[in-house]
Amino acid sequence: MKFSEQWLREWVSPQLATQALADQITMAGLEVDAVEPVAEGFAGVVVASVTHKAQHPDADKLNVCQVDDGSGEVRQVVCGAPNVEVGQKVPFARVGAVLPGDFKIKRAKLRGVESQGMICSASELGLEEGHSAGIFVLPASAPLGEDFRAWMGLDDSTIEVDLTPNRGDCLSIKGLAREVGVLNCLAVAGPAIETQVATHDDRFTIHVSDPERCPRYVGRLIKGVDVGAETPLWMVERLRRSGIRSIDPVVDITNYVMLELGQPMHAFDLDNLHDAIEVRLAREGERLVLLDGQEIALRDDTLVIADSRGALAIAGVMGGEHSGVGLETRDIFLESAFFTPLAVAGQARTYGLHTDASHRFERGVDPELTLMAVERATALLREVTGGEPGPVVDVTSHDHLPPSRWIELRAARLEQALGMRLESDRAVDILQRLGMSVTDTVAGWRVEAPSWRFDIAIEEDLIEELARIHGYNRLPVRRPLARLSLRPDGERRQPLSRLRHQMVARGYQEAISYSFVSPDLQRTLLPQAISPRLANPISSDMAVMRASLFPGLIKALEHNLNRQQSRIRLFESGLVFHGDLDDLAQIPMLGGLACGSRDPEGWAGGRETVDFYDVKGDLESLLAMGGSISAWRFEPGEHPALHPGQTARVLYRGDAVGWLGTLHPAVRAELGLKVDAVLFEVQLEALSQGILPEFIPLSRYPEVRRDLALLVDETLPVQSLLDCLREQAGEWLTELRLFDVYQGKGVAEGHKSVALGLTWQHPSRTLNDEEINQLVDAIVTESKQRFGARLRG
Repeated sequence: MKFSEQWLREWVSPQLATQALADQITMAGLEVDAVEPVAEGFAGVVVASVTHKAQHPDADKLNVCQVDDGSGEVRQVVCGAPNVEVGQKVPFARVGAVLPGDFKIKRAKLRGVESQGMICSASELGLEEGHSAGIFVLPASAPLGEDFRAWMGLDDSTIEVDLTPNRGDCLSIKGLAREVGVLNCLAVAGPAIETQVATHDDRFTIHVSDPERCPRYVGRLIKGVDVGAETPLWMVERLRRSGIRSIDPVVDITNYVMLELGQPMHAFDLDNLHDAIEVRLAREGERLVLLDGQEIALRDDTLVIADSRGALAIAGVMGGEHSGVGLETRDIFLESAFFTPLAVAGQARTYGLHTDASHRFERGVDPELTLMAVERATALLREVTGGEPGPVVDVTSHDHLPPSRWIELRAARLEQALGMRLESDRAVDILQRLGMSVTDTVAGWRVEAPSWRFDIAIEEDLIEELARIHGYNRLPVRRPLARLSLRPDGERRQPLSRLRHQMVARGYQEAISYSFVSPDLQRTLLPQAISPRLANPISSDMAVMRASLFPGLIKALEHNLNRQQSRIRLFESGLVFHGDLDDLAQIPMLGGLACGSRDPEGWAGGRETVDFYDVKGDLESLLAMGGSISAWRFEPGEHPALHPGQTARVLYRGDAVGWLGTLHPAVRAELGLKVDAVLFEVQLEALSQGILPEFIPLSRYPEVRRDLALLVDETLPVQSLLDCLREQAGEWLTELRLFDVYQGKGVAEGHKSVALGLTWQHPSRTLNDEEINQLVDAIVTESKQRFGARLRG
């Protein structure tokens, strides 16, 4: 909320500079976002009167005016504004004045006619954004020769406060003044609001069919208003400094009362109302054209203001176009109501709206303000537009108004929470200044929360109020008495952050998708999956909880491919959901997807596309981070979403924990994808396991390496062969590396040549050829017996 500092100080004015006042408000929990001047800097501008106007001899669009600036000397000014007229009071920049933007006024000749100053527009004075077509016409009561800046009170600041949702009571000058008064122990003096005597007996019938959502509705007929009247400049300025544009006097006054007291109001054109006002729920399919010109279809859970012909406004949000006040309006029906926060909460957003009224009603408006606001608005309307008020019609359901809330506050609990003893008189004074009724009890006090504080319901709320008003910075700083011990750090575990950094280092980008996915997409990828279905999904495409990370990654792939991104590397971590609600397993997973070229486009890069083994290498880099890569295995498997023959089951210490594979061609065709993609997902718990590194002294003795090329059946998994070799290679084997797989000339059909490098090293002596030859013979013999392998060549 924005407000003028001068306006606030009319209610309560502590002896504080602007910044000190802003700091005090912030420390009280009402955070100040910005403090800005209400107008840019300028000097040398006074109130003047146009005494003569004549056509410029050489320019059709220019006038030569004589201006009395109160100095006793008439000034000649060339003015191009179309609205300049004799007798107007205007802001006049004398020769030597400096306008915003460091624009200096000098004597000048325009088309041969001397000009001794400038009649200013609002935009030239920085009081209006954009460019004004005409000059700023002042009220006839403006004092001639008075310094314009001082007369307008432009040495003022706009303070913008970012209120938390629980402090809707401060969305008004009255609420903010109450806070400042409490903080500085000052009395608050607002304008006197008197009951307006009815000058006629006409009433407009009001029916409230939903008192639970609208416990109080107040209305009054005012006849003979002059909508063409001019809103007073002081009111226009206060609205401007609060971020609201002046429209017409009726709308301006309802907006002004809302800013002043915090009660949103609305005025209907009486000629467009029929039979009676009814507060009810909308009927299914009922339509309404709003004040902004937008036509909407109302839902049956929306509270509306209606008459016998249909809806007139969304209650607490926005009025309708056809019942609003226009230039032809003469009689109005003034509305002021209390809608419960739950009746309005979320309604504006569901229609794509956000209004000052909905912002306040959602947070809670004081139900005691409705009648006061009507009287205040009526008085202002009579002053500005004339009009004859009728009697107030007050339809109140006392059973549905918020009940009084009495809260027990214990002195011992207060002292314990604050860490200090707050004097009883001081505590009572703070609570009473906040508008609460306080009664002494044996243990402390019994406090009644005021009608405007919807956020005060329990003892802790009262303690918070006392702490913030007393001053958080005045509370004692004490060390906790509890013994604090550090938790042991699980050094064996790999934190998710390290795994994410590794994926980024491998060229992947992190994706974050919803935990709910399309039932059709999940059924395509995981036909047998069972996961919870949402009772109230955001949309039909987000109706079930994901049973895998694959659907979200596939959707992200489609999104990128549709935007001409051909090389894609994505990973995601999150929960997947298996089973029904009664037996639901929530499993943290980490998954990834890659498609497109293996290397980024460049002169040194090839054009090969990424394949199964590229992504397997990326996944193995994650597995190796735990320091126990030997605990992991990849076994052939079958997955409904993955390509047969290019699918691996990921095992950790013999347990199945994930999948790796290329997207199934049939699935790819059904999804309309034109490129291959390789995916994986692994349980995060298994990825997080690791071992503590241990120091092993480096051997000073030479390594011995033997290379073997074994011919084996082409269907034999290489991992099985590697396991056999490790069993026979002995304890001094330090490295076993697969460096080539060959099929072709010189190798029988149905076979493949697997080239392996084996390295041995003894920690305390040099190995001899006889020992190595025995190990090699054992390897060849065992692999022949187990797999039919033979040495190539």
